[in-house]
Amino acid sequence: MGLNDEVGRRVKRLRQDGGLSLSELSRRSGVGKGTLSELETGRRNPTLETLYALTTALGRPLSAVLDDPAPGVAAGGVSGSAVTAVLLERYEDEGAATDVFRVTIAEGATQESAAHVPHTTESLMVLSGTAVVGLPDAPQTAGPGGHAHWPADAPHFYSAPDGEVQGVLFVRYPKGGSSKDASWEGA
Repeated sequence: MGLNDEVGRRVKRLRQDGGLSLSELSRRSGVGKGTLSELETGRRNPTLETLYALTTALGRPLSAVLDDPAPGVAAGGVSGSAVTAVLLERYEDEGAATDVFRVTIAEGATQESAAHVPHTTESLMVLSGTAVVGLPDAPQTAGPGGHAHWPADAPHFYSAPDGEVQGVLFVRYPKGGSSKDASWEGA
């Protein structure tokens, strides 16, 4: 089973587990119904932006639709308009789920990201290059060995104005009090 098939299968399962129709998930996420249908059947290559829109609408972390990495082995990556992300690790405790990604931000590119679920935060540790990231009204610059941290429950962005950036991104999704947030096991 390929990445598209697996991601599509997981999106469909989460949608059905949440009692949502294709139309309702399409409305909540802003992803076209035809696109969603093709994604669920493995006929469409998902972008990072599309997957974030869907998982946010489902109230789940991005890792809920990506392959769980085997110890020491990176899973397949997903790309957006400027960022390529490979899930390295998913950690979960009683309070939150944290996704750890190896990311590349393309030179001269900017990617805008919609708000994630409430109280989500992101932290980027830069390995090489210089990244400008965070909230549009409070951008942060981080170079090799540096880091940036911002609330991700508001629109935010990633850019690499002076050359490709390599880094490690931590996305922390706190669990809420609703029953659907009580456990993300098996996502």
